[in-house]
Amino acid sequence: MDLFKDKTILITGGTGSFGQSFTEFIIKNYQAKKIIIFSRDEFKQFHMEKNIPDPENKLRFLLGDVRDKERLNRALKDVNIVIHAAALKQVPALEYNPHEAIKTNIIGSQNIIEASIDQKVEKVLLISTDKAAQPVNLYGATKLCAEKLFIAANNYSPNSTRFSAVRYGNVIGSRGSIIESLLNNKPTKINITHPNMTRFWITLKQSFNLVNFALENMIGGEIFIPKIPSMKLIDLTSSIAPNVEYQVTGIRPGEKLHETLLSTEESRRGFELKDYYIITPEKGLSIYDFSKYEKMGKSINEGFHFSSNTNTNWITKKDLQKIIHEI
Repeated sequence: MDLFKDKTILITGGTGSFGQSFTEFIIKNYQAKKIIIFSRDEFKQFHMEKNIPDPENKLRFLLGDVRDKERLNRALKDVNIVIHAAALKQVPALEYNPHEAIKTNIIGSQNIIEASIDQKVEKVLLISTDKAAQPVNLYGATKLCAEKLFIAANNYSPNSTRFSAVRYGNVIGSRGSIIESLLNNKPTKINITHPNMTRFWITLKQSFNLVNFALENMIGGEIFIPKIPSMKLIDLTSSIAPNVEYQVTGIRPGEKLHETLLSTEESRRGFELKDYYIITPEKGLSIYDFSKYEKMGKSINEGFHFSSNTNTNWITKKDLQKIIHEI
């Protein structure tokens, strides 16, 4: 099934690691009508346009900011699918500049919702993060707000514009990640915040599959979560830089020891499929029927939570080295 056949797709924050890689993925594998990259960095757009093969001239680049609703209204004209990846993400920076996080991650998401409804976009998908589940930092709190906005938005556009979200952890090989830093900088000394810290890890290909699955199956208001593995950060760094000296510095402001992708409270209204968990909206917050997921999987057991330290699926050092080699 060609999910994007003859569709116009707009990706906010499309010059980021996900946006660039997903754009290449669509061009190579699908027959989209047009792919619009919407972002505020003209330099990144210039390099993206230069480096991504576009033999059928399907790529378009629009400068703009999700904070500007008027610009979004113009950009979303005749768009079928929106993938909302634009966000401020650096946890320490957002702890120090909370007002900027709110303007982009919350108000910007609200602008996406309103412009999408006004322009009658068919499907709008939020790219969220594990930090939105039981957040302890401002970044996670703003992404939780964005999720809540997207879920409630379905009541303002019944059977017209559908809104859902995907939630996942750290992306292996993304720009600015710890893996990229270790591979490119070859440090002689590494700071470790805590020796037992764990994180969820996902490859770009897995994130593409998740987005495609969500867009193909979304009814409106779900949060789609992939069953991805965990790894200790100290194991990750030692597998890439085995002979480097380590210094434990302590957990930074706004940082968790472990992350959660699915909380106990959310699991009560969730479904487990082969490769994904799906959280459906709380009763009274949706007009849609989600019974199809009962046929696709099963209800999640009472009390279950999906956290990086209690995960049953772990990446070994050998697994990581194989993934990095493939990247």
